[in-house]
Amino acid sequence: MDYLEIKGGKKLFGSVYISGAKNAALPLIAMSILAKNDVVIRNIPQVADIKTLIKLLQNLGAVYKFENLDLVINTTTINSTKATYDIVRKMRASILVLGPLLARFGHCEVSLPGGCAIGARPIDLHLSALEKMGANIEIKDGYVIARAKDGLKGANIIFDKITVTGTENIVMAAALARGTTKILNAAKEPEVVQVCQILNDSGIKIEGIGTNELTIYGGGGELLNLNKICVIPDRIEAGTYLCAAAIAGGEITLKQVEPNHLVSVLGKLSDMGVNFELGDKSIKVISNAKLSPVQIITTEFPGFPTDMQAQFMALACVANGVSTIDERLFENRFMHASELNRMGADIKLNGHIATVSGVSLNGADVMATDLRASSALVLAALVANGTTRVHRIYHLDRGYENLEIKLQSLGADIKRLSE
Repeated sequence: MDYLEIKGGKKLFGSVYISGAKNAALPLIAMSILAKNDVVIRNIPQVADIKTLIKLLQNLGAVYKFENLDLVINTTTINSTKATYDIVRKMRASILVLGPLLARFGHCEVSLPGGCAIGARPIDLHLSALEKMGANIEIKDGYVIARAKDGLKGANIIFDKITVTGTENIVMAAALARGTTKILNAAKEPEVVQVCQILNDSGIKIEGIGTNELTIYGGGGELLNLNKICVIPDRIEAGTYLCAAAIAGGEITLKQVEPNHLVSVLGKLSDMGVNFELGDKSIKVISNAKLSPVQIITTEFPGFPTDMQAQFMALACVANGVSTIDERLFENRFMHASELNRMGADIKLNGHIATVSGVSLNGADVMATDLRASSALVLAALVANGTTRVHRIYHLDRGYENLEIKLQSLGADIKRLSE
């Protein structure tokens, strides 16, 4: 099994290109189920979660190929609507095929999802919304079995809680439904916005894009002709490299990035004493590695993203003072705290609030528990005294493309080894 060996103390300099967003690419790949043409998706990140979803569609009968890093996928050959456990268990986002499969074929079976062990993250919101659109749903033998014999119909959906994948699932289902669907308390994340914009460009009229109230005028079951798609930059990967420069010190430039998607992250880094120069599609970050403490409350976009919470905890571990992190979106999302404490960190947990007192860190053997926790351990290792080995980095590979190669190019002493 692979692990990362990192020797701390190296400042970072140079440029790094940000990959396409995993969390944008996943619903776009699922959206190809709604299409009658070959769908071309550019800027696809080469990460494990993407490969899992492509394999899932291939198992359903879709065919795909890569042309110069562009994914070309044709779903007109789908001959099965059962997404089996052996694939779905690897990734929660597999549930994104539920809405498109049901909308197109009128029936599907999707295994209950797996992925990062971060709290409950139930799919009840997806299911109740589809039921309002006319679906008959039962849970049997670990599968969601959904039927809509006469097709889906538009409905008024009110999400009790904001859900990104739930919003994406229902928007895609509504695109092929008969009539108009209204979604209240919709997610506003950039990844959701891109899903809506692409459907809108393909002829499905959607009002309220970028707001918490969406209106989708369904196409009545007619398959879509999707234009070439370019995945937006990964704001979480970008935020992780911003944090790498902040904690290690140095001067790096992020290229192929969307600064408007990072306002809350940049604001908190600025509070910690990190300086920036913003370009149209670039961010130069300058840090002397002397960080001030910070107060973080995670919330939905445009607020501070839960997917950056672990990385900022790593920064707080070496800040000059006491920081607080209030995780309001997921339970059990402080599993990295105990591993950071193995490196000498001073983190105290009280429910969903972490209090972090800044100290010097020392290298240690640590274990990744989920995707973002693994990146936090890498960040801490960049500044720790001595050598750190981060184990179970298959979590990291789910969402970061060539992390160690990109960090090496910036001057970090990091290498991938096998044990």
